[in-house]
Amino acid sequence: MPGTAVGSETGSDERLTTVTVNCTGHVRSAVGQPRLEFTFTGTTLRTFLDAFFEEYDVADMLIAETEAEATTRGWAPVDEDVPGTWNANPEGEQTRAYARVLVNGRFNESLDGLDTRLDDGDRVALVYPFMFCL
Repeated sequence: MPGTAVGSETGSDERLTTVTVNCTGHVRSAVGQPRLEFTFTGTTLRTFLDAFFEEYDVADMLIAETEAEATTRGWAPVDEDVPGTWNANPEGEQTRAYARVLVNGRFNESLDGLDTRLDDGDRVALVYPFMFCL
């Protein structure tokens, strides 16, 4: 059945979880629709992404393999003494520059990264905007 896949061993339990997936930009083009319900085996963002990427070939749009793929050269100077707490997922678990994964409207880095727990009815947004910069 489309939209149903088995998650990986990491972080999965035998429970089926159904989430609403919102796709934007290039992800929307590749998936072919802006919103869908997706059922997978497991309860974490990691198992959701494994199952989703098995069915839809969009992993390369979203997940960075290296730190260099996760960052971009900015035009503003970087302040070394940044206020507040800044979190980043570990290398290999980061999104590409400009791509984002959100759970219920919050960046996964602000939650528990790829170990964020998902429940039935949660919303996962896969964002990779169209960029036309010269």
